[in-house]
Amino acid sequence: MTRARLMVPFRLVLAVLGLAAVGTQFGVTLTNDYGIVNFFSYYTNLSNLFAVVVFTVGAVRTLRRRPGSRAWDTVRLVNVVNMVFVGLVFNLLLAGVGGGVIPWVNVVVHMLVPVAALIDWLVLPAGRRLPWSAALVGLVTPVVYSVYTIVRGALIGFYPYPFYDPAAQGGAGGVAIYVGVLLLALIALSFALVAVGRLAGRLWKSTRRG
Repeated sequence: MTRARLMVPFRLVLAVLGLAAVGTQFGVTLTNDYGIVNFFSYYTNLSNLFAVVVFTVGAVRTLRRRPGSRAWDTVRLVNVVNMVFVGLVFNLLLAGVGGGVIPWVNVVVHMLVPVAALIDWLVLPAGRRLPWSAALVGLVTPVVYSVYTIVRGALIGFYPYPFYDPAAQGGAGGVAIYVGVLLLALIALSFALVAVGRLAGRLWKSTRRG
């Protein structure tokens, strides 16, 4: 059985877990009247839902014997950049910040799915199909999200994360510095994941030859 076939149940299980986690937290949101738009303004929720779609489509593509392509690998890159970034930011910057997230949901969306996305990227790497320029595509989602969050926050006063909130960062300058540092980290992460994908592709090829 091929690696891709072996990853089908892995992807489907993670898709179910991710959907169950986000869905459960969404139910709590509705109960507490927190606000549907606010709920979907969290990068974690959006990224996990995107991961659910990518895992599901990836499994279906394998079952239908669809070959890899540059376009699909780019979609997978966006997913792994999103999820690894979510995992790193939460565990390094936000672990002590309250938010009313159910403990098991927190583990799934901030730890399990990010690790699973990275495993998926390493086990089924894009290899040389993915050009270095694709790393820039991996930045589009977080950049657009940041602009949306800052503009919406300025209009209604709601910021899902403290590093977007001028009141928490000592003004707009503090936000600009924080976001700038995060953007540099994202650039490094995106290029690193392309490099890892290309390296993993070479390693799997050499293993088959051996």
